[in-house]
Amino acid sequence: MPKRDYYEILDVANSASEAEIKKAFRRLAMKYHPDRNPDDSEAEHRFKEAKEAFEVLSNSDKRAAYDQFGHAGVDQSAGGGFSGGGFGDAFSDIFGDIFGGGRSRVRKGADLQYNLELSLEDAVAGTTVKIRVPTLKHCTTCSGSGAKPGTTPDTCNTCGGHGQVRMQQGFFSVQQTCPTCRGTGTTISDPCKTCNGAGRVKEHKSLSVEVPAGVDSGDRIRLAHEGEAGESGAPAGDLYVQIHVKPHPIFERDNANLYCEVPINIVTAALGGEIEVPSLGGRLNLKIPSGTQTHKLFRMRGKGVKPVRGGPIGDLICRIVVETPVKLNAEQRSLLEKLGESMGKATRKHGPNENSWLDNMKQFFEDMKP
Repeated sequence: MPKRDYYEILDVANSASEAEIKKAFRRLAMKYHPDRNPDDSEAEHRFKEAKEAFEVLSNSDKRAAYDQFGHAGVDQSAGGGFSGGGFGDAFSDIFGDIFGGGRSRVRKGADLQYNLELSLEDAVAGTTVKIRVPTLKHCTTCSGSGAKPGTTPDTCNTCGGHGQVRMQQGFFSVQQTCPTCRGTGTTISDPCKTCNGAGRVKEHKSLSVEVPAGVDSGDRIRLAHEGEAGESGAPAGDLYVQIHVKPHPIFERDNANLYCEVPINIVTAALGGEIEVPSLGGRLNLKIPSGTQTHKLFRMRGKGVKPVRGGPIGDLICRIVVETPVKLNAEQRSLLEKLGESMGKATRKHGPNENSWLDNMKQFFEDMKP
């Protein structure tokens, strides 16, 4: 398919000045830039076509070759590659004008953070959560330009569209943000009535957040381009969803492992037995050997959490707490008294920790003697 005439693409005369060519490309770039026309193949084609035309016509040598020989005169250099002839600087100026960032600077919108609270169950299993976020979005009336539909922003007369001005102070030259356009490079004489020339409007948007399995407090999920819209149509920032896992009434999490306290009575602790313990996957049976003491840990492998960044599944660790019975009736009190009598002076051999504790106490008092 033959290429279109470059002057026709930019809609300028063959005698157009460099400033007119730049202004024409800026207008087309603002209209067809991919950031403003996502998933629009026609707009993408028009944008690339305009870039190719501007690359040639903004360079005096290439333009002279094109005027004399047509596309044949620039085929080797006009194929869309942005190199040579000072085009990089000119192109940066154009995009500074479009996106309001000053010379060769694109100022995207601010990043946002949303704090998301999850239950431990949802954090471990993964879930989809709908959130509502306050933000600034591009004004649909003016497509983010801030100018009334049918008009375009004017090049700032103070900085010439660069967004920066150079101030001479004695021997020193200082560059600073243009006070007239505040760095955008443009001014708006006829503002959009919907956004009052800001190019952005406040609104809430609803989003679905895919929370992967295994996330933990402190993890962040990045949603690209879901932050605030940039000024003058610049790309939006990102939204970061900060994860906070709520405390659980049974489990404590330590990376991939889960911990839970399991209270047992003195009979089970002394004689042993089998009890039910909870896990995030359901009930499990745990065998308690005879003579189990408080703070004894039992590890149930593979019953913890699969880390979000990969690796083996953690364990469920049960911490035993032997409970002293309370509110005893007469019969129960009598049985315990008989138990104590039967153990008699041999009590120390039934208490594995009591022997060492009594020996340490005896040594402590011996050391205190003068």
